[in-house]
Amino acid sequence: MRIKTVLATLVAATTLTVLTACSGSDDASASFNDADVTFAQDMIPHHRQATEMAGLAAERTENADVLTLAEQITAAQGPEIDMMSGWLKSWDKKVPSDGDGMEGMDHGSSSSSDMPGMMSDDEMAALEDASGSEFDRQFLTMMTAHHEGAIEMAKTEEADGKYAKAVALAKEIQKDQAAEISTMESLLQS
Repeated sequence: MRIKTVLATLVAATTLTVLTACSGSDDASASFNDADVTFAQDMIPHHRQATEMAGLAAERTENADVLTLAEQITAAQGPEIDMMSGWLKSWDKKVPSDGDGMEGMDHGSSSSSDMPGMMSDDEMAALEDASGSEFDRQFLTMMTAHHEGAIEMAKTEEADGKYAKAVALAKEIQKDQAAEISTMESLLQS
């Protein structure tokens, strides 16, 4: 009788372990939906453009506050790109290429101009051509619009997403980028 009790306990514990692993897994492929895929596939090129814009600051401004902000943007968004790319790979979904940022998208109707806050080629060229206080003004104005677009995308993920880590990232993007917008608005007024 004692062996049956031990075996029953082991079977129950094994079953519980398997069920817990299946339902509460941290694995990116655990449970996601189309909104999660769209969020990652759109936010990657969006973040890439932000880091490209931030990368211009080092050679175009002497404003310490702008340089610090640019470094902060790159430090935050680079790892987020890597994280979202990992999710897409684990979900067996295409990761946007480095090209124009929109190649290989599953939702073919999107283009970079369709994404909220994305800068056009002309706007990016104007930013590249600027320096000094003109760069600062353009950078802060454009990055504010860019961040507002990211917040809009993140709100959609928070409302429609299923993958807990993507929803958590969306909330973090909203919080962090709202704080950076506040900083940029202050810098524009100074």
